[in-house]
Amino acid sequence: MAEEAEAASGAEKRDGEPKESKEEEEEQVVNPWEVAAKPGGKIDYDKLIDQFGCQRLDESLIDRVHRLTGRLPHIFLRRGVFFAHRDFNEILDAYERGDKFYLYTGRGPSSEALHLGHLVPFMFTKYLQEAFKVPLVIQLTDDEKCMWKNLSVEESQRLARENAKDIIACGFDITKTFIFSDFDYVGGSFYKNMVKVAKCVTYNKVVGIFGFTGEDHIGKVCFPPVQAVPSFPSSFPHLFSGRENLRCLIPCAIDQDPYFRMTRDVAPRIGYHKPSLIESSFFPALQGETGKMSASDPNSAIYVTDSAKVIKNKVWSWKQQYLVLLFSLSPTQCQVLHDVMHLGCRGISIIKNL
Repeated sequence: MAEEAEAASGAEKRDGEPKESKEEEEEQVVNPWEVAAKPGGKIDYDKLIDQFGCQRLDESLIDRVHRLTGRLPHIFLRRGVFFAHRDFNEILDAYERGDKFYLYTGRGPSSEALHLGHLVPFMFTKYLQEAFKVPLVIQLTDDEKCMWKNLSVEESQRLARENAKDIIACGFDITKTFIFSDFDYVGGSFYKNMVKVAKCVTYNKVVGIFGFTGEDHIGKVCFPPVQAVPSFPSSFPHLFSGRENLRCLIPCAIDQDPYFRMTRDVAPRIGYHKPSLIESSFFPALQGETGKMSASDPNSAIYVTDSAKVIKNKVWSWKQQYLVLLFSLSPTQCQVLHDVMHLGCRGISIIKNL
């Protein structure tokens, strides 16, 4: 889902060492397992860029994508859904020199189907594959979900197979795409790279990056190298034999950044390029923008398998709750209510037809 960290402030530090922010920790939580804004607020992406040490994706890079591919940049680029990066410019530099790269993204299968938030990186990755005509590897971290979600091995594998169907339906180029389950694929060259990464990361470092505690089992502590090594082409000898210098670009949501800060810190020490990242904001939950749409809360999400009736009921349920909250406020507390009252009968009609 790699390289020396470039903090937005310009301060130099290593990728594995995000800027400390006590205020940020108190206000919002963003990590691979939890996303929550401060109470009543939204995710502050500017603070995340500063805290994680990535860079904002600017118009010059989007214009380069257009120029190099001859294709209109994806709507997720034009509208700022993908808003941050690590060394995306180096991927474009290499491509402009005639060097290829490969894409790597993934999914942790914890639900029967994908929801709309899960589709964002896959839709964008499909665009990148088509625009740059490059291969893609998709990791299904069924082992991770087995350890984090208290699922059995068999249930995790079953969910991975179900999720793979939704991923395939996104329409990737079957001649350039490799989808694999960790339970089925880990071993050989892939495992060798895992060991190389593990030897370079101290226990204190992994605790500092991921916040593990004494209550976490050792499976969680051992997992980060599993998500790291698809960034290295030698993990896939059947795909990239003799192409160990191939660069990797990882489209993902910004909550996955900690894994790849670690990866980028390690990569040069074991002879690989740091992977580049292009990172998205979160698809908001139906409840609002205080968190992301999550499989952990089915009522917060719209799934690709939901019927039109189910979707309508979910949206209407949260809309009703929003209206109750809206009319519990005074016009001086809420600009929306102020505008409705200003419009009089026409405003009430607009509310009824929402």
